Amino acid sequence: MPATSPSPALGALALDAPAVDAPAVNTHVVDGPEVLRLRDVAEADVVALLARYGLRFERVADDAPIPGSFWGDTEAGLIATTVFARADTPLHSLLHEACHLIVIPPALRWRVHTDASDSVFEEDATCYLQLLLAGEVPGFGTARALADMDAWGYTFRLGSARAWFERDAEDAAQFLRELPHLRGLVGGAAA
Repeated sequence: MPATSPSPALGALALDAPAVDAPAVNTHVVDGPEVLRLRDVAEADVVALLARYGLRFERVADDAPIPGSFWGDTEAGLIATTVFARADTPLHSLLHEACHLIVIPPALRWRVHTDASDSVFEEDATCYLQLLLAGEVPGFGTARALADMDAWGYTFRLGSARAWFERDAEDAAQFLRELPHLRGLVGGAAA
């Protein structure tokens, strides 16, 4: 369980996207298009969101490599319960890495360094949760997160992040509902 309870807004979110078919695939685009970055929102809001799930945030100097970054460049990194990012880190990347840690049971997070999972189900659940939590960051929101994921190069069988989220993500939603450590944190969670 997280250190503190989730926000009322997250507790009210429903995980009821109708199923269509297949998983999301994340591809990285070096020097990608302009997307919302950490510097564009209040860092304190990001820190508070991560803390609700027992995660730490560590700001990395602008000219330093990001520890635990799988993709390198400006992409967020993760080591144990800490998410690392610079001012130029895309918000979708920061949330994606944080959501990898949120999906992992708290007792196992200490094992994570750079690469959180090779599970398609966990990757999809991470993408889905990342979109839900985007609405928890003032100045970001789900619509912008969807657009930024498309602009950055995430690819989906239905052609866009929105199409996947709205019509093809039931497996991801179900995976989240069935995680014992997330029960009660998102609408529709199994009892």
